[in-house]
Amino acid sequence: MQLRYSMALGTAVALGSTPLLAADLQLKLELPRLSVAEYHRPYVAMWVEKPDQSLAANLAVWYEVKNKNNEGTKWLKDLRSWWRKAGRDLTLPADGVSSATRAAGEHSVSFPAAKTGLDKLPAGDYQLVVEAAREVGGREVVKVPFSWPPRAAATTTAKGEQELGAISVTVTP
Repeated sequence: MQLRYSMALGTAVALGSTPLLAADLQLKLELPRLSVAEYHRPYVAMWVEKPDQSLAANLAVWYEVKNKNNEGTKWLKDLRSWWRKAGRDLTLPADGVSSATRAAGEHSVSFPAAKTGLDKLPAGDYQLVVEAAREVGGREVVKVPFSWPPRAAATTTAKGEQELGAISVTVTP
């Protein structure tokens, strides 16, 4: 009896110190400072696509959430790719997804698998998609491939040309 209890306790301690399926996805995203007469912070959407380009997970949308009468949502249609795949069916503001626009510069965002639904994705190849659109500006979509769930830490990068700068996606088991 004593031996069984010690083995069970040892197993519980070993399992407790090792996170099971605790994979995460980290995103580093650069919003370039553009030299234009009228600069507006971009609206940005981030989501995960399956190989057939259908929506796998809606991760984040940055827009003017504090506008009176929810007016900031009026311009979300300018994020055309995201709007067609996820935006028009999403009740905004969406808890854990909606947040304010960001200033030019580098931004880091972490997406824990359990909080974003990534832990429910079947194993396979996916793309993290970032779309940015600015009032009196342009629109750009950048796709960064990654494999899920990660067996080892891996980083993939891509670069936008106008509205988005360097983007890196790091997946960790």
